[in-house]
Amino acid sequence: MHPAFQGLITIALGVGGCVAYFYFANQALDRVLFPARGPNAGRNINRANMIRPWVFLFPALFVLCLYLAYPVVETLRLSLTDRDAGDAFVGLANYQQMASEPKFWEAIRNNILWLIVVPAASTALGLLAAQLTDRIAWGNIAKSLIFMPMAISFVGAAVIWRLIYDVRPDEADQIGLLNAIVTALGGDAQAWLTIPFWNNFFLMIVLIWIQTGFAMVILSAALRGIPEETIEAAIVDGAGPLRIFFSIKVPQIYPTIIVVWTTITLLVLKIFDIVFAMTNGQWETQVLANYMYDKLFRANDWGVGSAAAMVIMVLVTPILIWNVRQVRREMR
Repeated sequence: MHPAFQGLITIALGVGGCVAYFYFANQALDRVLFPARGPNAGRNINRANMIRPWVFLFPALFVLCLYLAYPVVETLRLSLTDRDAGDAFVGLANYQQMASEPKFWEAIRNNILWLIVVPAASTALGLLAAQLTDRIAWGNIAKSLIFMPMAISFVGAAVIWRLIYDVRPDEADQIGLLNAIVTALGGDAQAWLTIPFWNNFFLMIVLIWIQTGFAMVILSAALRGIPEETIEAAIVDGAGPLRIFFSIKVPQIYPTIIVVWTTITLLVLKIFDIVFAMTNGQWETQVLANYMYDKLFRANDWGVGSAAAMVIMVLVTPILIWNVRQVRREMR
């Protein structure tokens, strides 16, 4: 069967199944379980109305449990067992083995470095772009160009930037943009992705390039929501553009800045695609998600790999909860 035809059938069955579920569930409540007739009609209507939301929420709750809660519980179980020994319980042995490996601490160190640089740089550049594009005639075109990398997958972006960092032998023409510029200026071509420590920053540039557009869109909307009266009052008082920006605008959009910052932070903690596609964790660029992948699917060490997954979850969860609270506070 042609894939397009399969897709159409899947959509039709999915939509049709959802409509049928809600229709028949409603009919079962109102006509079979709690019929709205007879001496108990009022009580039955109240009971049906109490149960109806849970019946309608059941598919979503079931999917959440199947694809979110169950994997978490199963990953925790795997992190405490040895699969090679018939799923024997080993306690914290996998965590101890993980903590004894230099690659794990390299991943922790690099993740911390990513957390320090990427959210700060993306948010700052996004805020700068939001402010500047609102002050020029062709601001919408500039915003579209800055936001465009968001439409590219992480792997696609990694391929693009790998070509930019590409290095060829000295006797060959440099097709990598960066090395072409360096050699044109009289310098020597460099294998940028193999330079320890600094290669992490070359990888971070890819994510910053992608997330700056996201930060710009959110912060641009926040800037436009600032009351004009406060800016006009500052101008009347003799405040300059920089003073208005840092003393008037930034404090008023500070909650939005924090939400953008933490959203990018969550993404950084789970970063995998860029590192996998560009260096695969070599040359001291390992990160936690890539370390987990290596253990699970290359070393076939499900215990340590699951332990690494639990570490990522523990790091992500507090930030996620705090971010949700901030978003709810913003919506009030």
